Amino acid sequence: MIDPRRLRVLRALADHGTVTAAAQALYLTPSAVSQQLAALEGEAGQPLLERRGRRVRLTAAGMLLADHATEVLARLEQAESALAAHAAGAAGTITVGAFATAIAGVLAPAIAELAETHPEIDVRVRDAEGDASLGLLLDGGIDLAVAVEYRGAPPAGDPRLCRIPLYAEPFDAVLPSGHWLAKHTEVALHDLAADDWISPSPGNPCHDVVALACEYAGFTARVRHRSDDFRAVVALAAAGAGVALVPRSALDPVDGAVVRPVAGTPPTRRVFAAHRRGAETHPLVTITLDTIRRATATR
Repeated sequence: MIDPRRLRVLRALADHGTVTAAAQALYLTPSAVSQQLAALEGEAGQPLLERRGRRVRLTAAGMLLADHATEVLARLEQAESALAAHAAGAAGTITVGAFATAIAGVLAPAIAELAETHPEIDVRVRDAEGDASLGLLLDGGIDLAVAVEYRGAPPAGDPRLCRIPLYAEPFDAVLPSGHWLAKHTEVALHDLAADDWISPSPGNPCHDVVALACEYAGFTARVRHRSDDFRAVVALAAAGAGVALVPRSALDPVDGAVVRPVAGTPPTRRVFAAHRRGAETHPLVTITLDTIRRATATR
């Protein structure tokens, strides 16, 4: 009999590629992961891993079992959800991962509403950049994610996840107050081709939005400064260090900087909620998700 807990370890190895990374995702030691995988091979009755020095990769049998692990883990989520619903389980703890501006603009109002309507639900928040929360969700570190589309994200049809669109948010141009475009009511991106830029770091989903927007406008931004803190980005623009594109909800007024909408169709980031497949009927997930949806409707 195959232990489903060991299937989660195999799935984590398939997702992360190394024993060390799988161990970090599961909050285990590498030796514990190796022991679990060795025990799983014994249960399966055939080699699941091909070992090359310190590196391992899945054999054909390992990849087959990892695919089945996705289905098994989803069914276990369904079973837990059904049991929770049967026990009228609209009480307990749920952990939600989200990026900073979604915490401020969506989760905080949702938590305030839940405190009044469902005080028996304890919501725990984990600050996770838009490209990190889905990994945490798949690894079991959180129960619900509020994330953004980004390069390398699990595809929309990933069988391990259910996605729920929440909102699309435009980016606005941030300029030093002395910039020649500061008196305009809107800014065409191609007019900023010769400027120095302040950009998020590569790997941040907003970096991709900025880079693609400039590419579509016909130029590559000359990035002089990088920061993933939008308050710092706006402060740098106010200091005359360059121009930037910033999500509208992340903008705080700063003396010396002006904010203008982008002419035409502005660059946007698409925000969605996600949970593991099989959890869609869990009372804690459905109630929290419904409340988050109401919070986004008032944005």
